[in-house]
Amino acid sequence: MTARAVAKATPEPHHNRHSAPQSFWRKYVFSVDHKVIGKQYLALGLFMALVGGFTAYLIRWQLAWPETEVPGWSYVEPDFYNTMVTMHGTIMVFFVAMPILLGAFGNFLIPLMVGAPDMAFPRLNMMSFWTIFTASCVLMASFFVPGGAAAAGWTGYAPLSADPVYTGVDWGQNLWILALALEFSSFLMGGVNFMTTAINMRAPGLSLFRLPLFVWMQMTAAVLFMLSVGPLIAGAVMLLLDRTAGTGFFLPARGGDPLLWQHLFWFFGHPEVYVVLLPGFGAILEILPVFARKPIFGYRAIVYSTIAAGALSFIVWAHHMFISGIDARLAIPFSVTTILISVPFAIMIFSMIATLWGGSLRFPTPMLFALGALATFLIGGVTGIFLGSAAVDIFMHDTYFVVAHFHFTLFPSALLGGFAAIYYWYPKMFGRMLDETLGKLHFWITIVAFNCVFIPLFLVGMGGHMRRIYNPLQYDFLKPMQPIHEFATIAAIVLLLGQIPLIVNFFWSLAFGRRAADNPWQANTLEWATTSPPPHENFAAVPTVYRDAYEYSLPGNATDWLPQHVPGPALKAQEQAA
Repeated sequence: MTARAVAKATPEPHHNRHSAPQSFWRKYVFSVDHKVIGKQYLALGLFMALVGGFTAYLIRWQLAWPETEVPGWSYVEPDFYNTMVTMHGTIMVFFVAMPILLGAFGNFLIPLMVGAPDMAFPRLNMMSFWTIFTASCVLMASFFVPGGAAAAGWTGYAPLSADPVYTGVDWGQNLWILALALEFSSFLMGGVNFMTTAINMRAPGLSLFRLPLFVWMQMTAAVLFMLSVGPLIAGAVMLLLDRTAGTGFFLPARGGDPLLWQHLFWFFGHPEVYVVLLPGFGAILEILPVFARKPIFGYRAIVYSTIAAGALSFIVWAHHMFISGIDARLAIPFSVTTILISVPFAIMIFSMIATLWGGSLRFPTPMLFALGALATFLIGGVTGIFLGSAAVDIFMHDTYFVVAHFHFTLFPSALLGGFAAIYYWYPKMFGRMLDETLGKLHFWITIVAFNCVFIPLFLVGMGGHMRRIYNPLQYDFLKPMQPIHEFATIAAIVLLLGQIPLIVNFFWSLAFGRRAADNPWQANTLEWATTSPPPHENFAAVPTVYRDAYEYSLPGNATDWLPQHVPGPALKAQEQAA
């Protein structure tokens, strides 16, 4: 098909165009530009990561050297320890991983990757950011109300969360519910925008199966979130009513059932794992072919596997409840579906490895983080198969084995994938290159320290070490494992300090980094077809797409990459003949 025919076959995208903002407030604060909103999400997510990292520091110190003064802080009291455990999980999942992977990179990249001038609903986009900003303020304010912040665990299990008598937390838990409700509203708005933009505003010639995999991952994550969050919103309203209006949905003393909350939470909670995981996978899948100089292996298999994994994620939630008294006849089907969901992920991982096989590999910082994410996720995936078995899970449940597995699942995709995305798309976002030496220093400290923290936790978990306990030394059978805790804590401190090179690099490069070319990585997708950083409304003219996103090392081509918007040699010959 010629370029003229492609352009004619695809309807011209439409968009409620808005003029370039002139005032400071409209340009940088209340902006409707998806690129500015993406950067706002990134700033918010990175700030909350500092808070979440500090809570991890307090938790790890208390576990390694219980009831001693924490350097730079004070003593961690038992009630405050419960607060730290609760807020660490809440912040890292809902206020770090989601804002960075979906809010920042979804907003910044989807319009650019589909050749659109902006999101379909720019004002709704602005509202989504300021809603999560408000949610973050509410969550942070909960630290300062009488009784402190929420302390019922990041899963908010009833009855701990339903009655203040169990934790001593009153308004802190109410504000936690309100903050999550606002955060969910924000990402519902964002999901509507992502879907509408990616489906309705694609450039001429950009069919669904020519979309970059990052866009597919974002769309799947948006659908999963929109379909799963409804029951939990209903549950949050019921929980708030239990706490404030005297209802008894989750309190046995009032005729309620605490297990109802677990069902509602995990019906959302397990798809939520993939909401966070898939965008990180999307970033990795964009980076691997660029630095392997090879087409992605199994594009359609990856797309179908992503959809299959998303569908299966709705029928695995009860594997979180194997010890709740669930009937064994019901546990077996959930065990089967949980193990079955590893199949589509195995296909995705195999495709990543096959993409690398025989490639002309290059190892700049984005590639190192992508490879690190791939390697460490394998450990998280394999240990997840163990926990999918009801027989094994009954022994491992609520031990540090689960903590280690959970971190080996989400840290590679959310944080290592997020770091890979920052190093890869920073030149497009800010027009400057990050320093490679600092980037590689950041990578090696992070990858080594992360493994030193969490591999030992598999061992203490298999030794029966329960999680969420304040002082392990109160149990004689846990005392021999204390040196492992101390080692993991030292590694955790190194991991936190290892983020200093990224912070220095990020801000130093904004002012003094080498200016980035429009396409510094010689990649094919449409975001590299415009300037770095992109202008208002992204493209001087709407690009036309001629091919798939991953055409590298084509025989007969003068270069080893062929951008989607550039006519190829064969196409040029056809056009000249016409």
